[in-house]
Amino acid sequence: MAFEGLAERLQGTIQKIKGKGKVSEQDVKAMMRDVRLALIEADVNLKVVKEFVKTVSERAVGVDVMQSLTPGQQVVKIVQDELTNLMGGEQSPIKFNTKPPTVIMMVGLQGAGKTTTTGKLANVLRKKHNRKPLLVAADVYRPAAVQQLETLGKQLSLPVFSLGTDISPVEIARQALEKAKEEHYDVVIIDTAGRLHIDETLMQELKDIRALKEPDEVFLVVDAMTGQDAVNVAESFNEAIGITGVVLTKLDGDTRGGAALSIRAVTQKPIKFVGMGEKMDALEPFHPERMASRILGMGDVLSLIEKAQATVDEQKAKELEEKFKTQTFTLDDFVEQLQQVKKMGPLDEILKMLPGANKIKGLDNVKVDDKQMGRVEAIIYSMTPAEKTDPDIINGSRKKRIARGSGTSIQEVNRLLKQFDEMKKMMKQMTGMASGKGKKKMKLPGFDSLFK
Repeated sequence: MAFEGLAERLQGTIQKIKGKGKVSEQDVKAMMRDVRLALIEADVNLKVVKEFVKTVSERAVGVDVMQSLTPGQQVVKIVQDELTNLMGGEQSPIKFNTKPPTVIMMVGLQGAGKTTTTGKLANVLRKKHNRKPLLVAADVYRPAAVQQLETLGKQLSLPVFSLGTDISPVEIARQALEKAKEEHYDVVIIDTAGRLHIDETLMQELKDIRALKEPDEVFLVVDAMTGQDAVNVAESFNEAIGITGVVLTKLDGDTRGGAALSIRAVTQKPIKFVGMGEKMDALEPFHPERMASRILGMGDVLSLIEKAQATVDEQKAKELEEKFKTQTFTLDDFVEQLQQVKKMGPLDEILKMLPGANKIKGLDNVKVDDKQMGRVEAIIYSMTPAEKTDPDIINGSRKKRIARGSGTSIQEVNRLLKQFDEMKKMMKQMTGMASGKGKKKMKLPGFDSLFK
């Protein structure tokens, strides 16, 4: 995940100062030296690093901080505020035209993931904004670009306008806009051509498409893995054709995150969306304050709630709550919950959104073993309805049959049954605490076998 190295360094640095009852100028200087190194290592633009360190230092040695009751915590709050400001301050939503269609141009270099992002964006607009998008295949140069967009359109059941590769991109865009008006599409997303590097021909073509109808948004798609090059590309595109926002792809990859921290400061254009995986729903609006919170190890509860709301069936959640209360939770319910959680995304990423997750020893190295999750499901599916409802009846011979049917071992069956039993005990504790009957210390059930 992006920012991991930066997060680790910054969290270690702020931890030293956080609990201090008194903070001197020397403390702030030492902290900012560490912060400066952490940002440089994360590949943040040097000019941006200088400005950030200067702003935080000036605010941190102010009278309000030095004389406050919790100066350490005040300094941390300043770092969080300035990190948020660095990335744009607040989320920048799409500007929809009051007279449809809203026109969005997707621009960028080859290999940044522009065509895939075009499909993802259309999917987001249809699902979350209730829009009717038309995708336009205007990249006639890259082999199979038109075909790729058409395939994505079929996969997502979204319309794609294409005229092959023998007609100019400007003409394709013109006819697409006409079709959108005739057939009442309220968003037109134009997938334009990219190049391996910026050249005059590419820029002129983009200017000509732009001249057809002033687009409401011009999104530059850049690969977060390219670090400082992403910032240079953003500057060049902004100067040549003018962009309204940036979409960062591969932010879930092994990237240092410097591009995300630098692009907004250098171009003064907001990061609108970030690509967080290969699936077609793995495009998220960029929230600077949430990202700053995650970098500093304070969790991202709002994003976690949004993920849950998007994937969890509300009626089923109510039924589950009732089962918790009445202690009638079965192994069928358990496997259903497992599937709901899987829909939210990689479990190790979800865990990191929890406040204080940075303090859980070894969480950085936790990787969820999807195969093991599959084996848990296979074990439960190999049980009879009676066994799933009442696991206490599962004796030695039944365990042999279940292990054989699921292609697992008796030890794995035993482990699952033990974990399920621990989970039920935890629910009993939670129910007791909710009704004020007990104040036992809660502990999470041992799902160690899901991790490697």
